[in-house]
Amino acid sequence: MKITFLGGGNMAAALIGGLVKQGFAASDIQAVELLAEGRERLSARFGIRTAAALDAQALACDVLVLAVKPQQMREALATAAGKLGHTLVVSIAAGLRIADLSRWLGGHARIVRAMPNTPALIGAGATGLAATPAVSSADREAAARILGAVGSVAWLEDETQIDAVTALSGSGPAYVFYFIEALIEGGSALGLEAETARRLAIDTVLGAARLAAESDEDAGTLRARVTSKGGTTAAALAAMEADGFKGLVARALEAARARGEQMGEELGRD
Repeated sequence: MKITFLGGGNMAAALIGGLVKQGFAASDIQAVELLAEGRERLSARFGIRTAAALDAQALACDVLVLAVKPQQMREALATAAGKLGHTLVVSIAAGLRIADLSRWLGGHARIVRAMPNTPALIGAGATGLAATPAVSSADREAAARILGAVGSVAWLEDETQIDAVTALSGSGPAYVFYFIEALIEGGSALGLEAETARRLAIDTVLGAARLAAESDEDAGTLRARVTSKGGTTAAALAAMEADGFKGLVARALEAARARGEQMGEELGRD
């Protein structure tokens, strides 16, 4: 499988690195990157071919991964319109809808839309994927293999669910970082040294996430197991409940979902 990345930023580099670790030959991977330093970095790090534009060799691929910024996508795809043949297109650009990508590519139908998140940069990402009916089971396997090189993947029943994925896992790392910030600040306010509070907060979130991932029990059951009646954890959770913590999270997700839908409309407008 020959793969070309249109865009050579951090997420593209993470995917290329993941693929190389999985055994993909560098000779089967190319990257199109406008910035000379970006091309040099990718060539030096992975030994892949790079180009400044979508030339004939770059277009001679089985999969084209769209990894440029959403605002630059239409212009970046102009030279590829009508030239892709049976190439599978996988977009990791936030907000861009399949119908708009297809239109910019001259009606190309074999498109998968993916929403990865930033932990992909360390191989711990979570990606939601949606596809057009023209995408075959073999195409789905190819797309899942590429995104699976940097973490877990989940197929969605409908593209409209991508906005929910964006709200949950796409933006989710920022929510976790925000919670870690709050733990650190709260611990410091209680008299802990800043570095001690930081280490304890990060290790607590990391350990709890690993426990949830490795346990057969759901999060609610795990929470209940560490919440003794009348104890310190119960007091903390009661304070969170009194301030509407779950409702706040739900409202945050809805705000992110609505903004994702709005961005799709704005970015796809002619």
